[in-house]
Amino acid sequence: SKKILRHYPTLSVLRRHPAPNRSMFDGLIQKARTKGVSICIDDSKKLADSLDEAGKKLSDNPYLDKLIRILSTRCMSPAQYFCSGEYQAKDWHHYGLAAPVYTHFTSPIRRYADVCVHRLLAAAIGVAPLPVFLSSKSHLHDLAANMNRRHRAAQLAGRASVQLHTLIFFAGGEEGEGGGAKEEDAYVLDVETSPNSEPSFTVMVPRYGIEGRVRLSHIAAKDDENLIRDPEKHRLAYKDAKSGKMKASVAVFDKVRVKIWVRSSRDRKELIVDLLEPRALADPTVLEEKERTTKKKKLKTKK
Repeated sequence: SKKILRHYPTLSVLRRHPAPNRSMFDGLIQKARTKGVSICIDDSKKLADSLDEAGKKLSDNPYLDKLIRILSTRCMSPAQYFCSGEYQAKDWHHYGLAAPVYTHFTSPIRRYADVCVHRLLAAAIGVAPLPVFLSSKSHLHDLAANMNRRHRAAQLAGRASVQLHTLIFFAGGEEGEGGGAKEEDAYVLDVETSPNSEPSFTVMVPRYGIEGRVRLSHIAAKDDENLIRDPEKHRLAYKDAKSGKMKASVAVFDKVRVKIWVRSSRDRKELIVDLLEPRALADPTVLEEKERTTKKKKLKTKK
């Protein structure tokens, strides 16, 4: 990157990663605090150091450390290709890699940005003349914008493909590796505690690497006064109506048990994640279905 910049200071194809705004990390910082973890985002090194420190505090549960790292990545702005003549040098910085200047170079067979950089470098060292189209700053601007757009489109296509095949898998057969409904452990990523919204929370299922929304519709439907919403602790709790004691709670980063299945209608399929544990917050009809399924399996085993 430095070589092409020396020869073409306003025509180099680089990649920048803006530093995140603190507001982008506020939610994660508050959630991490509930586990006694402090996250500093003053610069990328301090962020990395604070994440390493979090890993030590969460050594008894390595997956929580992994979750916090995943969520911290999501708080950042996406990296972008750009033409060096469009930005001042102070704005070239790549936050994620802590590099003042960075570009893509190693994969010209799959990234067009790398092809452009190879051609710039070839011209810089006198191996080949610089193509005419790489001599125009306005053309490079359009080129970078298109590469960013295509990169984003590829990401969305990849996610859509994962969603499709997730539906296909969980809509499969009743038993075995062929798919169908599954019961798995999951970790809470986010809890909806707004008083005017349906109580729910988002979970990550480590075994399949998927996320889903667990909705407590059975509680919302009867406007249960025993449900406690705690925004500061990112927690939903349920108390006993007679004693007033807490029966169960779900907070961010808690481990829960869920059932994953696919609801099919005539024109669409939807991935459903139902809560099984803690039982006090689970839908009774879901628990009844689980008991029936367990009895059927026992009967089949006896036969």
